[in-house]
Amino acid sequence: MTDDPGLTAIVRERRQLINLAYRLLGSLAEAEDVVQETYARWYAMTPERREAVESPGGWLTTVASRICLDLLGSARVRRESYVGEWLPEPLPDGTAADPADRVTLDESVNMAFLVVLDAMTPAERVAFILHDVFRYSFPEVAEIVGRTPAACRQLATSARRRLQSAQVTETPRPQRSEVVSAFKRAWETQDIRAIIGLLAPDATAIGDGGGLVSAALHPVVGAEEIARFYIEHPPAPNLTLLERTVNGQPGLVAQLDGVTVSVLSFDIADDRIKHIWATLNPDKLQPWRP
Repeated sequence: MTDDPGLTAIVRERRQLINLAYRLLGSLAEAEDVVQETYARWYAMTPERREAVESPGGWLTTVASRICLDLLGSARVRRESYVGEWLPEPLPDGTAADPADRVTLDESVNMAFLVVLDAMTPAERVAFILHDVFRYSFPEVAEIVGRTPAACRQLATSARRRLQSAQVTETPRPQRSEVVSAFKRAWETQDIRAIIGLLAPDATAIGDGGGLVSAALHPVVGAEEIARFYIEHPPAPNLTLLERTVNGQPGLVAQLDGVTVSVLSFDIADDRIKHIWATLNPDKLQPWRP
């Protein structure tokens, strides 16, 4: 390890960048690529230019945010050819062995929050995450996204309205765990009445197979319809359902012969499940595999 204090400070920024990029993109794999590209641009500069940077951390954040902004714009085009529904990449507890690569699991990475973020425009998402989550001032955000501070304030306000209209709520963790445990038991025992009783009448279930594995191509809506879907798709004899933390919240992990094949995230309010997000796309399950 180098004794260069400047280099040490730069390396220390890695976790902040991973946390920022994951929240902006909803993909750990893409977040890691963004951080790699950001560091590549830093080291592509001459030593003199690097020394002239007053705030290396600010420089890295600015570059990473701009790369994410570009990726968010192109992602909308890529989604048009995506097979079925697209979901953010779920994260396990303790994503990486190296603490510098770990994403802090708080309310800003729960699946309900990320799904709403994905519905925002790229500029709304970047302005909101930088200001409301990472506490950058609007003049700082404006410099990063190339808009006026007033415009960035409007973007963040619009993003907040989207979250409020989506009614992203925080249910106490013990209650969430109880509901998820009850859903697991009901699915395993094929108790359709119990499943219906755990679901909000207007609940929605979404599966993301990415065209690589079988998954419902469209959302399943309504308690009875969702319950019927899970009764028609019972856990296979060699499938194990495990209660695990998913993006900081109680969730379920399905393992086939010890290999994770699906991760289920839940949005719960008033002891009822409002949303189920099932990620089956194997490309999005790499952090869950040995």
